[in-house]
Amino acid sequence: MRRKLVVANWKMHGDLAQNKVLFEAFRQRLDHLTSADFAVCVPYPYLFQAQQALQGSHIAWGAQNVAKHEVGAYTGEVSARMLKDFGASYVIVGHSERSTAYCESDENIAAKFVVARKSGITPVLCLGETLAERESGLCHQVIASQIDAVLKTVGAGVFAHAVVSYEPVWAIGTGLSATPEQAQQVHAFIRDRIAALDVHAAETVRILYGGSVNPLNASQLFVMPDIDGGLIGRCSLNANDFEEICRAACQ
Repeated sequence: MRRKLVVANWKMHGDLAQNKVLFEAFRQRLDHLTSADFAVCVPYPYLFQAQQALQGSHIAWGAQNVAKHEVGAYTGEVSARMLKDFGASYVIVGHSERSTAYCESDENIAAKFVVARKSGITPVLCLGETLAERESGLCHQVIASQIDAVLKTVGAGVFAHAVVSYEPVWAIGTGLSATPEQAQQVHAFIRDRIAALDVHAAETVRILYGGSVNPLNASQLFVMPDIDGGLIGRCSLNANDFEEICRAACQ
């Protein structure tokens, strides 16, 4: 049985004072919720603050991106080894807000996934289609292309105990959300594609749903057999909302 995982993605929000309040609230509110796993992915400058605030709790922390190179003359990049220095356990790779803005290819994202895994950090690989692609019937084709970039690079075994997040681009920050049935269909497709090459990897990879998850729809989403939790954006900036979503993961 896969444990549910809820990951907060703070995106480009926060400052030292606001973060302090949220970290303290998270520790207080989630301390007694022990039947699921929780993590907070913060902007790079606040990794040290996250480490100081959350160490000793059962809430993990991580970053929102990582360089595909281990070391070198790559100004402005942050390596997996640097993230490890601050105790990061997770890193988001391939989020559409980054891949669109910075024109990242599926192969580039796959390289980041692999370097994170090699370093001992769990990558959260984001997959998802645009509204135009869904309406054109291309959802599965797009998802397959994104996941195959990893499969072709290192094989399906790399997905064992890893994390994937299905995030329909049309549902991110829009207030729209895939229905539980729509999300389950895509999650099952992802798991089946991995299972075709490695059954163990498919059974142990946790597939999260991200895209306007909120306290009202979290329970309906998380009860689906192939939805193993959520990657939470806007609602992770509100302690009440995030707690309710985490409670739903514990049911």
